[in-house]
Amino acid sequence: MGVVRKWVFPIIRILIFAAVAIALVKLAFFAGATQASDPTLPTGEISEPQTAVTIGTITNDVKLKGTVSADTAVPIKATLAGEVKKVLVTQGQAVAANTPVLTIRSDTFSPEGTPINKTVTVLAGSAGALSSFPVIVGQVVAVGDALGQVAPPSFNVSATLSPEQQYRLLNQPTEAQVTITGGPAPFTCTGLSITTALAGSGSGSGSGSGSGQSGDPGNSGNASSGTTVRCAVPAEVKVFGGLAANLTISGGVADRVLVVPITAVEGTVQAGNVYMMTDGGKPEKHAVTLGLSDGKNVQVTGGLKEGVQILEFVPGAPASNSGDCPPSGGNGTCVSAQ
Repeated sequence: MGVVRKWVFPIIRILIFAAVAIALVKLAFFAGATQASDPTLPTGEISEPQTAVTIGTITNDVKLKGTVSADTAVPIKATLAGEVKKVLVTQGQAVAANTPVLTIRSDTFSPEGTPINKTVTVLAGSAGALSSFPVIVGQVVAVGDALGQVAPPSFNVSATLSPEQQYRLLNQPTEAQVTITGGPAPFTCTGLSITTALAGSGSGSGSGSGSGQSGDPGNSGNASSGTTVRCAVPAEVKVFGGLAANLTISGGVADRVLVVPITAVEGTVQAGNVYMMTDGGKPEKHAVTLGLSDGKNVQVTGGLKEGVQILEFVPGAPASNSGDCPPSGGNGTCVSAQ
């Protein structure tokens, strides 16, 4: 016990005092080195996400939701000013294009006062059913008056095309693949047309009353609000007006071409700009030429080479939620928390 009291306890006390002294010195002279960072200061790190130009395939398929409609009724127009003498058909009757529907007689006088009598037979002009035929014997008509309507037995599929989608169909395709909801197997719809209503085209009264009664959306809804895509349903395909349809229009395929994300390009048709980081850490604009786009990626036909690194998002572009690190505040940069 004497040895413990004489040597061990004093040594332990010395070690304790030494540890306390070292701690006090560290707090007094080195506290700034271990001081916690100010929580009010930002700790995030701003980074510019980049992507490489790669080789890929662009399948430019434009997919639309449309409607099946009966083709527009064709008006039967008077070809002579005069009086209806005979009515040869009845409403609802099936007619061919060369079916006589009525006769008109004109009684006039020559400049010398000689009576001139002329009779013409008006033909249906189109095959189908007489959906409207209100004319009666004795009715006086003028040239161009609509005497009735012939509803053709054919159908079409129509859909509205947005301005952005029009850019993807600059090659003017002539057909589309159509799938009828709850209908037959998918089929090819031919004679595809893309039309845009002209300003004021629907404001006139016109003489062809009933021309928009066929249920064709191009006459009432879609065309008046923008651009309409329409194609003809094959005669052998059984459809009904009002059915929902899905259209797939091929705008072309580019295989093994240079592609970049559409978010990286300023502009998506023919000419555009991409941005590269300079040695000074600033984005630099670089002009490129563009080809096909599938809505997610775009073909680069000139101005870049495979493997080149470009910014994944155009600086200043609207925020997007695509990718693992979405742009923050719409400036095309990514913010990663530390």
